[in-house]
Amino acid sequence: MRPQTVAVIEFKETRLAIMEHRGDPLMLDESIRRFIEWRRKNHLSPSVSATFNILYGDPRETPPENFRIDICAAVTQEMSDPEYGIVTGIIPSGRCAVLRHLGTDESLGESIQQLCTEWLPLSGEQRREFPVFLQRVHFSPEAGETESVTDIYLPIA
Repeated sequence: MRPQTVAVIEFKETRLAIMEHRGDPLMLDESIRRFIEWRRKNHLSPSVSATFNILYGDPRETPPENFRIDICAAVTQEMSDPEYGIVTGIIPSGRCAVLRHLGTDESLGESIQQLCTEWLPLSGEQRREFPVFLQRVHFSPEAGETESVTDIYLPIA
């Protein structure tokens, strides 16, 4: 993987509608399908509502039953929908290191690792108490999988 540029930015608090996926990563596609269904029902397409994922561990290292990821859409008001398991939450404001990942989710882990284990120790920065999160800037089905664009955010103090 070629070295990529990391930017340090001030992230603004973002309110989210969140669907938690907990369990086997192989079942994640089903959670994504339900989240897309919910978004359509609520007229929150990715063109009007930014898409985020909050990561709570590495699927390669986390036992399947403990795997967790939040599938999220930015919203302007409180939203909950018990039928779909949607709750409201936030990504707090604060400094973040950002690395843009171009390409498939199969290589996304390499970019996250580059940011967390290569860039962070050399930067002199310290992690903040919030998980790594992703903003899906351009993704399937609008983009071919190799044309996907994902911004990786590492919260720093």
